Amino acid sequence: MNKSYFRIASLYLLLGVGMGMVMAASENFALRPVHAHVNLLGWVSLALFGLFYTVYPHAAANKLARVQFWGYNIALPVQMLALALFVTGHAAVAPLLGISSVIVVLGVLCFVVNVWRYAGSSQK
Repeated sequence: MNKSYFRIASLYLLLGVGMGMVMAASENFALRPVHAHVNLLGWVSLALFGLFYTVYPHAAANKLARVQFWGYNIALPVQMLALALFVTGHAAVAPLLGISSVIVVLGVLCFVVNVWRYAGSSQK
């Protein structure tokens, strides 16, 4: 699972950098919030999740970690697409944005529980 975190994170890095280049070249920064979220929730957070689970592999071997991985990685692209649509004037996607955001937050909550359970534990 750790490799998957890093692989997916690298795709978000590519997407975030690509978005930045397109926004700069076009001088249209309407998707700035999406760009920031792709970089932070996609690239940075996923890479840090992967790093934590590499250091604490026992934490990655439980159901909560699997729920976190799948929930977060299914909801995040939906959230980013819905956010892009929302900031470009498609207010009808607000419920989808809200639901996907809640699922992303629940994924973060799962991660926080795992950190509190396993960080600093002697089981690595």
